[in-house]
Amino acid sequence: MTSGISRRVLLAGALGSGLLSAARSSEREICGVRFRALGHGKGAPRRYLVIHGDEDTARDVLMAHLGSGNGSGLVVTGKTRHVTVRGLQLDPNRMYSRAGAEASLRKLNPEAGERQILGTLAWLDRRREKLLRALTPDKGSRLFALHNNRDYSIQDELAASDQVALNEPDKPRHFFLCTDTRDFAILKGSPYNVVLQTKAEPDDGSMSRLAARRGFRYINLECAIGDFEGQLARAKWLETHLG
Repeated sequence: MTSGISRRVLLAGALGSGLLSAARSSEREICGVRFRALGHGKGAPRRYLVIHGDEDTARDVLMAHLGSGNGSGLVVTGKTRHVTVRGLQLDPNRMYSRAGAEASLRKLNPEAGERQILGTLAWLDRRREKLLRALTPDKGSRLFALHNNRDYSIQDELAASDQVALNEPDKPRHFFLCTDTRDFAILKGSPYNVVLQTKAEPDDGSMSRLAARRGFRYINLECAIGDFEGQLARAKWLETHLG
């Protein structure tokens, strides 16, 4: 696990090279969730995302990494896994569809009344497209999301995957998930684990299902919480080898 000192050293190096200072930053609220919006380069065709507030390593990696690429990113500003929307708890990584949002709201708020659940879903329905527009990449470009895990691994995704490359079987908590067959063809030649998922159903509100429905390139990088160097190395490999 990366120490706080080594992480600060790496971040300081990124700052010293001007990567972070080159990025534009502002805050905005979308679907009731506060995000820090980052941008670097002209046109910003690529999209980046950190959606869970308790995944500190992913946030640090994106902050260190984004300035080296041409793109824009959204980083949730909270520090908890779930967000509060109209008084209810919601997993923000399940809000990309009504079906996913409803399942999350009912699971996390068992005491909530039907009227409150339905009212919150209707409220999200009116605002969701704004979030999706901010995250959807230009044609031919891609959305790159970074996540951290504590007890989740590539084994949990095998049944839902079309193809799998176990290039690091001893590191099951570190893996790429992609939705484009061309990206998988490149990533499977990397030193890292990768799965391909192209199915739009069942709709669980996740970004991979949304990307499959809408036909844009999506790549998620999962790494164990605390492994800053490992996640940063994988992010850099992706940027170097994928268009």
